[in-house]
Amino acid sequence: MQRIDDRSLVAAEKPELTVLPTPELNAETPAHLLDEDITPTDRLFVRNTGFMPGFSDAELAAWMLTIDGCVRAPRRFSLDALKRDFETVSQIAVMECAGNGRAFFKEQTSTVLWGHGAAGCPRWTGVRLGDVLRACGVTAEAVYTGHHSPDLYLDDSGPALSRGLPIAKALAPETMLAFGLNGAPLPPIHGGPLRIIAPGYPGAASQKWLTRIELRDREHDGERMAGLHYRMPRVPMQPGDPIDESLFDVITDMPVRSVITSPRDGFTARLGDPLMLRGHAWSGHVPVVSVEVSTDGGTRWRKATLGPLPDRFAWRRVLLTLPAPQPGELEIIMRATDAQGHTQPLGSAPWNPRGYLNNTCHRIRGTIS
Repeated sequence: MQRIDDRSLVAAEKPELTVLPTPELNAETPAHLLDEDITPTDRLFVRNTGFMPGFSDAELAAWMLTIDGCVRAPRRFSLDALKRDFETVSQIAVMECAGNGRAFFKEQTSTVLWGHGAAGCPRWTGVRLGDVLRACGVTAEAVYTGHHSPDLYLDDSGPALSRGLPIAKALAPETMLAFGLNGAPLPPIHGGPLRIIAPGYPGAASQKWLTRIELRDREHDGERMAGLHYRMPRVPMQPGDPIDESLFDVITDMPVRSVITSPRDGFTARLGDPLMLRGHAWSGHVPVVSVEVSTDGGTRWRKATLGPLPDRFAWRRVLLTLPAPQPGELEIIMRATDAQGHTQPLGSAPWNPRGYLNNTCHRIRGTIS
């Protein structure tokens, strides 16, 4: 196994993405490039926590997935065996980093300063993780999965990521072992040959380059499961507050969010013409029910049209025609609301030490002349 120059790969395969200035690869998609209902592979963001492993043809041919731990019959599966022995399924589902929107906190929380573009909605193909686990005989002791992959931290100090899922989510029908993306084999930069897809959860739960799933009798304690990684405090916090890790819980649901895809930030429009607005809205496990748009700083709101939901965890199209604006500068704000009444905040979401889940409203500015 060798290291891949992932930045060169992004430059070649995803030239429109913005590469963040971090030691590991983080590349986000400018919002105006997310307009398509199904995000093309070359516009899907990338998040790595260590180096990207490269597999030779021989290593790919010998690749196996091991299932062990709290199962009656530990097994190993080749990719061909997964495709042969289990039903192949596809779903359109949002993938979103838990740190999406982190750049909009006033207090710094992490060096990975995502804007609004650490999200996408492609079509995933694979088999249901629950089908594979049940074939191994999940025992009553199993409460969590632990996922294992060959990627290491950049200094080779150990595994870069080893996340897991509560057993109920692992067995849920939407959770997949994915080997396809947008009708093609899952590319290495997105975790090929095999990755977890856990819709509704933060992207870190959808671990890439998967080689082993261990069923645990306790919450998984692998790399980036402990401490403050992908955890939110149960009580409000302010910068500088003492941190009690026992008051933090693993993130198991992503908040409601929307993005304006057209016009793009910095737009110019002709005076007297109506303004056609497009975008998407999505949430984790709780459906989006409405989207509104304001052009006066949030004093008044117009209700936008929500398109049909193409899949349970997909995003929905947002459309609105704004009346001809007055000449001058114009700011457009979009906010979405879910079925439990949670609405995107005009300002930042509640602060937390790692800067997760900042689903602040998307704002764009332009000129009418």
